[in-house]
Amino acid sequence: MLITPVDRLFEAHLVVADLDASIAFYRDRVGLELAHVTPARHAAFFWVGSRGTTMLGLWTGGSAPQKTTTHIAFAVRSDDVISAPRALQSAGSRPRALDGRPTDEPVVLAWMPAVSIYFHDPDGHLLEYVAMLPEDPRPDRGVLPWHEWTQREVPVGIFGPPAGIPDV
Repeated sequence: MLITPVDRLFEAHLVVADLDASIAFYRDRVGLELAHVTPARHAAFFWVGSRGTTMLGLWTGGSAPQKTTTHIAFAVRSDDVISAPRALQSAGSRPRALDGRPTDEPVVLAWMPAVSIYFHDPDGHLLEYVAMLPEDPRPDRGVLPWHEWTQREVPVGIFGPPAGIPDV
């Protein structure tokens, strides 16, 4: 049973001994665009080719929450990521959030931004369906559930909130 059609490989990850040296190598020698560094998680991400197409993640040995040496991500359509939790459950797989907890909705990695859902294959490899979103990156929002990303912020103009929205 086909769960979700896969377009291409979206990302791959490597475990590195020295994150700073590896950042310099992939940025300055290989010529990849540095997309994001997460110092607390000892990780860096590079765009391979055009922004939002393919990504390389670098993790200092032992720092990856999802055992990165066994993680790959497949690029799919955003609608397919959003419907994947139900499809995965129907196929006998448990959808997971970035932190590994079971979930019934995708998460948004706001620094990209991209919507994604994680699951395991029969050997325990962490697989991901991911789709870039058309909005501007919002690194300040971190990683959040899909429903929180889709809640639109109410614009407040010089005359207060729009009609019908209480001013609290």
